[in-house]
Amino acid sequence: MSNLQAIKRRFDIIGNSDLLDRALSTAIRVANTDLTVLIQGESGVGKEVFSKIIHNLSGRKHNEFIAINCGAIPAGTINSELFGHEKGAFTGAMNDRKGYFETVNGGSIFLDEIGEMPLDTQSFLLRVLESGEFFRVGSSKVQKTNIRVIAATNVDLKEKIKAGKFREDLYYRLNTVPIWVPALKERPEDVMLLVKKFARDFSEKYGAPTIELNDQAQILMRTYSWPGNIRELKNVVEQLSVLSEDKVVTAEELIAVLPDIRKRNLPSVIKNDHFEESGFAEREIMYKFLVDMKKDLTDLKSLVFEMIKANNLHVPEVVKNNPILIKSYNTEELPYSPEPVHEVIDYKNVNDFTEDKPIILDKKDQERYHAEVVEFNLNLEDMEKDLITKALDKHRGKRKQTADELGISERTLYRKIKQYNIPN
Repeated sequence: MSNLQAIKRRFDIIGNSDLLDRALSTAIRVANTDLTVLIQGESGVGKEVFSKIIHNLSGRKHNEFIAINCGAIPAGTINSELFGHEKGAFTGAMNDRKGYFETVNGGSIFLDEIGEMPLDTQSFLLRVLESGEFFRVGSSKVQKTNIRVIAATNVDLKEKIKAGKFREDLYYRLNTVPIWVPALKERPEDVMLLVKKFARDFSEKYGAPTIELNDQAQILMRTYSWPGNIRELKNVVEQLSVLSEDKVVTAEELIAVLPDIRKRNLPSVIKNDHFEESGFAEREIMYKFLVDMKKDLTDLKSLVFEMIKANNLHVPEVVKNNPILIKSYNTEELPYSPEPVHEVIDYKNVNDFTEDKPIILDKKDQERYHAEVVEFNLNLEDMEKDLITKALDKHRGKRKQTADELGISERTLYRKIKQYNIPN
């Protein structure tokens, strides 16, 4: 840990988050090797600083280091910039020229925004990584180089591969050791440390008092998503250092400089092609689920009404007063008598029975006036399970006949059997 803190002080790195420490530890461990490193992270997180750490802690530290932004070099000239060219190789090539892979031989080259490199250049780079060989533009003579490549990207190279804009073999060759540099929103505990550091720097630069932030302004700083990362934070602190009339910056002054800072760092929908495709699929699944659920409810209602008709049960007032149920299930065929359908015959004690307990007569014992009190189960799932079980028993487990009698599909019947764990 002391070594890590020493590296932070040496390279002026501010922050104590675990994600940052993990990235730094990886860079330190891999520095003294010649392994190719791919540094990944959002724009403005400081990927170039990591490349310098790797070079300066390696055995190549006394040789040259050069940083190249692949996205800033036109496609027509990048091959010449990297590998050189021969005189007359193209219009304007008045002399021979060495490329960076020759001039930095023995050192390290940092290729930033590697995802923007043209496909033909990617082929040349792959050969350099595999054999250390390359050709100047317009030459057939093989050149040799001993150079360490450190690449960086702020885009998903796997998506580039799917789109046919990046070579898969080059990706795996570059990604020997991946390092992910966390975005500022992933380490909010470091925001105020960076603010204080930048405030001191700009105070010295402009000869002004070192600004401070009040509590409300600090909360805004810590909860903002910082899409521009450290670069954006540094620009905001510089503006405040120059524009603030008071030493203590309020939330209102901060909002005036950065209106978007009122937006909180909350989970949000990421808009990209992959998300839209998966989101469409999820919506389709949701629609199917809702349709199936509606069908299940319809089947359930059908089962209940079939049970009411089959058992000649009294229909509750809520059904008679519900126009939707009447319309949906043709309830005029159902018994609507407000009086109990079954005769209540008590040969013991009339007080033991209540109006809400239906009495079912045993036909064999009707002449002896024997009656049985049956507790009416109001749980629809139990009723449905019982009805399905009886229908299966009636048709000796034949699902097609059972489904036809219940008025549901075989698929629904199969799902219900599994749902209720009905032996069949």
